[in-house]
Amino acid sequence: MYPRIVLASASPRRAELLRQVGVAFDVVPADIVERHPVGMPPGDAARQVACDKVTAVADLTNRELPVLAADTVVILDDEALGKPRDDDEARAMLSRLSGRTHTVATGVALIGSGEQRVESWLVETAVTFRAVDAAEIDAYVATGRPLDKAGAYGIQEDAAAFVEAVDGCYYAVVGLPLADLTRRLMVMQRKRA
Repeated sequence: MYPRIVLASASPRRAELLRQVGVAFDVVPADIVERHPVGMPPGDAARQVACDKVTAVADLTNRELPVLAADTVVILDDEALGKPRDDDEARAMLSRLSGRTHTVATGVALIGSGEQRVESWLVETAVTFRAVDAAEIDAYVATGRPLDKAGAYGIQEDAAAFVEAVDGCYYAVVGLPLADLTRRLMVMQRKRA
């Protein structure tokens, strides 16, 4: 149903999402510095990073298979909250998110086998946290899980207890907008048939 692809990411969450919907893939992480361009709105920056990753891996793999890349950023008050540097920064981020609604923007880039043109898009989802007390934040930070996640939380694990509402694509918050992605992969497969 879907073409076999190359996932330009070492993210276990993105790999699990692809397995969940039956997309076969090889993992070839992009060897680039993931820097959001200065002055660019955070969502546009996530989309740009996804494009940079997909192009780097497509060139590396000689474009033999379609290549997929994504970048997710948490946005609060027009500021990107990336992966925290340490436990203190994770606590600070989670405290800022407590009791508020923020945006999770996932930039996605896809390039077909043998193609030069990158298809890219941005999916934004509003996530509302309930008021979270300091003891809950400390307990979550103590797990070590916030350190490898934008905004210091993973909606698919313990931090799900903090989430009061999701307006938009839940899977984009985890790392890939599955409905958009699988639709595009089916179109790609039909064109190749």
